[in-house]
Amino acid sequence: MAVFWNTAGWVVTGGRCEALKDCMATFFSESGTSAACAEQESAEQTLADVVRAGLQLTPKQLPPWLFYDEAGSLLFEEITRLPEYYLTRMERGILTASAGAMIRAAAGGMRIRLVELGAGSADKTRLLLAAALAHQGAVAYQPVDVSETALTAACERIAAELPGVETEPILADYTAGWGLAEDLNAGERQLLLWIGSSVGNFEPERAVELLARINGTMRPGDGLLLGVDLAPAAGGKSEAELVVAYDDAAGVTAAFNRNVLVRLNRELGAEFEPEGFAHRAEWNAVESRMEMHLESRAAQRVWMDALEMEVEFAAGERLHTENSYKYGLDGAAELMARAGFPVVNRWLDAEGWFAVMLGRKG
Repeated sequence: MAVFWNTAGWVVTGGRCEALKDCMATFFSESGTSAACAEQESAEQTLADVVRAGLQLTPKQLPPWLFYDEAGSLLFEEITRLPEYYLTRMERGILTASAGAMIRAAAGGMRIRLVELGAGSADKTRLLLAAALAHQGAVAYQPVDVSETALTAACERIAAELPGVETEPILADYTAGWGLAEDLNAGERQLLLWIGSSVGNFEPERAVELLARINGTMRPGDGLLLGVDLAPAAGGKSEAELVVAYDDAAGVTAAFNRNVLVRLNRELGAEFEPEGFAHRAEWNAVESRMEMHLESRAAQRVWMDALEMEVEFAAGERLHTENSYKYGLDGAAELMARAGFPVVNRWLDAEGWFAVMLGRKG
């Protein structure tokens, strides 16, 4: 097992859940941490720089990865269980019905290992892991995520429920230069999982660039399994059914959105009053995306200690926190092809709201 730190976060390779649990404690209990502390300071400076740049834009905006601290990850898991949030329910239904077919199609008669981007709790992934175990008896699984809490919970649950799975967790930002392992068996294929409609959180060109970069670390025959939330269309979901998934009656998504401000208060010494901002969710038909904003309820000024600056908000001014792009089937297939994963199969729910698409590197 190797554990190391870079500006993207802790990276754990070749280890099981215990390694991830002990990672932080081991690091800070060892002597000679000055260089590592400098790396940590660099990461904090990077966070400050990102936030400063976003708050100086017009309109103001922040990157969505800021959602996923420990509290944000737990809130998102709660969102996935809400009745309004159809995405998880429909994707799980597709995987329940077709995980075996997906694994067989991706493996092509060979052994397979699974690598998941933004694994989170890996709740739906267990369906694919169970299918892989049925296919070959044992399987390696490499979940990649920025949340230590989510990774630890995921691999503990998998170890308890699917003992044939060899879990190799990586605590890292997969958007920051990370690539797949090269030490594979000759008779083994990799299946890259990017499910949960995570592709929608990226500008389309950025999604193509990210997948193309990872494609460059893969071998011919390796696959991509992509979860795609389909755009509103005749015969599918309506705009109203889409919007309510991002603005639930219980206010969980609103709390998730405001948690960004809580994180900035904690990590950058900001003085936001989260309840001074209203949660706004709306469909942008021109850009084919859902948008989330925090709208200032009144004129206010917010001091940010780490930035040594005061940020001014007018009444009604919005802070843009997330985009979630929605695709048609043809648009999703085009994105995958441009990234080097032409589509070889796809599975949809009965209502045509969600799709899981399999692409293969040629």
